[in-house]
Amino acid sequence: MKFIVDCMLGKLAKWLKILGFDTAYDPAADDDRLLLVARKEERTLLSRDTGLLARAKGLTSLHIDSESWPDQVRQVLAAFDLGDKTAPYTRCLGCNVKLKPLSRDQARNLVSPFILERAKELALCPSCGRIFWQGTHFQAMEARLADLLQGAETGKAGRRGRS
Repeated sequence: MKFIVDCMLGKLAKWLKILGFDTAYDPAADDDRLLLVARKEERTLLSRDTGLLARAKGLTSLHIDSESWPDQVRQVLAAFDLGDKTAPYTRCLGCNVKLKPLSRDQARNLVSPFILERAKELALCPSCGRIFWQGTHFQAMEARLADLLQGAETGKAGRRGRS
C-alpha cells in the first residue's frame, strides 16, 4: 500500500517508512500538490485536515483522529488491516526508496571499523547513499514496533473513505 501524508503528520510518515510502507512526505507540499501526487501515484491520503480530505474526491483517504503519533500509526495499520504486511527497516527514511543489502566487503570503506565490527547487517539506500545498520537504538525500536503492531490488532479502524 502506498501513502501520501500531509505536513501535520511527519512522525506518522517516518514510522510508516520504518514499517516498510511506501510513504510520500514533503512538509512543504501544499494541498494541491498533495492531491496531484496522490492521484498520479495512486496513493492513499492521510490527513487531519478535513478541508483537504473533502477535496480528495475519488481518492482513498483516512482522517487521522489522534494527535499522538503512536495512535496514528495504530489507526492506519488497523484501518487498512496492515499488521501482517509490515517489512520493518526496508526503506530509506529520507528518500523512501527500498534499501539494498550491503555486504561487509562493500561497506569496508563506507563505515567506521567500529560499526563494521559490530553491525550484524548493513543496508544501503541506492538513491541517496545513506547506510543503515542496527545500532544502539535498535532494541528500543524493536520494542516500539512490537507495541505498535500489537496495538494495531486491537485498535479501532477510524474513518476512511473513497470520495
